[in-house]
Amino acid sequence: MTDLLTSEPTEEWERVAGGAEGASGGETAPSTDPALDRITALEALLGDPDDPANPLGLRAVLDADERGELLAAGEEALTGFGLGAEFVPVEFGGRFARADRFALLMRSLFRRDASLAIGHGVTSFIAGLPVWADGSDEQRSRVAGLLRGGGRVVAAYTELDHGSDFARIALTARPAPGGGYLLDGGKQLVNNIGRAEAAVLFARTDERPGSRGHSHLLVGLDSPAVDRSARYSTSGVRGCLLGGADFTDTPVPADALLGEEGGAMETVLKVFQVTRCVLPGMVVGLGDRQLRTVLSFAGERQLYGGPVSALPLARATLTGAFVDLLICDALAMVAARTLHLAPQEASVRSAAVKYLVPKLLQDSSYRLGVLLGARSYVREGPYAGFQKTARDLPVVALAHASGAVCLSNIVPQLPRLADRAWRPAASGTRQPYDDSLFRLHDPLPALDLGRLELTARGADGLAALLPEFADDLARRGPGHAELASLAAEFTGHLADLADRAGALPPQDRTPLAGRRAFLLAERYVLLLAAAACLGVWRAAAEDPAGDPFLADPRWAGAALHRLAERLGPRRDPLPESAVDALFAELSARHEAACTFDLFRTRLATNGGPAKGVDS
Repeated sequence: MTDLLTSEPTEEWERVAGGAEGASGGETAPSTDPALDRITALEALLGDPDDPANPLGLRAVLDADERGELLAAGEEALTGFGLGAEFVPVEFGGRFARADRFALLMRSLFRRDASLAIGHGVTSFIAGLPVWADGSDEQRSRVAGLLRGGGRVVAAYTELDHGSDFARIALTARPAPGGGYLLDGGKQLVNNIGRAEAAVLFARTDERPGSRGHSHLLVGLDSPAVDRSARYSTSGVRGCLLGGADFTDTPVPADALLGEEGGAMETVLKVFQVTRCVLPGMVVGLGDRQLRTVLSFAGERQLYGGPVSALPLARATLTGAFVDLLICDALAMVAARTLHLAPQEASVRSAAVKYLVPKLLQDSSYRLGVLLGARSYVREGPYAGFQKTARDLPVVALAHASGAVCLSNIVPQLPRLADRAWRPAASGTRQPYDDSLFRLHDPLPALDLGRLELTARGADGLAALLPEFADDLARRGPGHAELASLAAEFTGHLADLADRAGALPPQDRTPLAGRRAFLLAERYVLLLAAAACLGVWRAAAEDPAGDPFLADPRWAGAALHRLAERLGPRRDPLPESAVDALFAELSARHEAACTFDLFRTRLATNGGPAKGVDS
């Protein structure tokens, strides 16, 4: 096997961390949260995106994308930052301690360049999870050293002939004479496999049918018996080095096995819950970039004697995209915190967030593209970044698990969730309520991969809170009447969903179910998102030091209104007063160069709102 590196992050990280105060162009006091300080430091490192002289700015990102390359200066900077240590749990010498903060850190990078975020980050993070879950102390130490030293590990699962159907994977690892394994077969569409030092391979080790036929192998990739010449071009994230590897009687030692032989499928179903919870939170950065670009256009483009942003339809489109970002962030952060606080429920919640966030962002991308008009296709000029994010987003959304795969994970669990969680909640049985799930700055216990379960076993402490939220709002008085009405409406939807899920015939209680069951799973995901928004709102409203915007019921009301539109039937649009208030918040954040998510983080800028690259 390739010698795995053991060096620590370079001195560049210390320099960047020490200069974190300049990220927003003004003095910022260090926080008491080291993870937030590192996010500030990363933003400072990335610099002003609109500065054409910035080697990490949007001009450089677009030029690299045109060449189909990863931004070399970006990779060098991130290696100096020690980004690889963010993928390694603290217990193994790294800096990964909180799933929610990790998603926020990577969000900054996705906001700048999805190709760089995937090509220099996400791939290695995904590959490390089976190692942390099942690896020996020696395997964990070697991979941790590799990542901390700026090396790469890839997760090699995909085979073009089988897609997401891992049960049919054809790469075999058969016993070798004298011990170890011989690999035969190939993997395709694996990011970075052409330049990684090691790979976690998902291979068949038993030809008999069943769930115990596959194993994980941690192998080096420097053998001349491994052909890594394949390269696949994509329409989005064009700089990512998607390639393949072919193995022909390639020997690997016995100690390449991760965990028990035949145990890989169970490990995959558990650790992929982590990636499905955190990846959507990262991708919110793409939505932020798109909205920022179109908001700049709408403020500068004059039509009918005023800016486009003054037109009611344009303003509604921009405000709707803002609210959708808040919905995405609420569900993503609650899902990430679930990994720490309620890991036994993560199987459903992870599938829900991985389904809904990409869908909302892609729908928003289409509407924003209509508003931007022909410029949404132009690859040069001040708004050229939009077409790149529009191409990147579908590829990123599909990566790791498609929407259909996510819903198929939820469908078989619907009847049990109805029996054990939703019906009791609808009949007045209240769930234990721990608002730390929604208090976004509260500390979290360590992430224990061993506590993840294959199914939620009917537990749902999130959607089951809808009746309690509705009752609480009904007692709060006229100022919360609209939000109370919406919460009561969603509580009714929960009761209806319980009845419908309980009535599903046996054939619709499997991943092979018909459209009816998948539609119910879609509705359930929307209810989870509504509960996440209400939980975040209530936690902020009850915190004397909370964010005044998050404590305002208007954003939560707008969020539930948007979600209710998807549940049907058609509704009236948001009241003009609500649109005006939300647009004022959106515009103020834009002027102050702050993010459009729940955290309102300051962005690196030389002054004024981010507008796009210079032509």
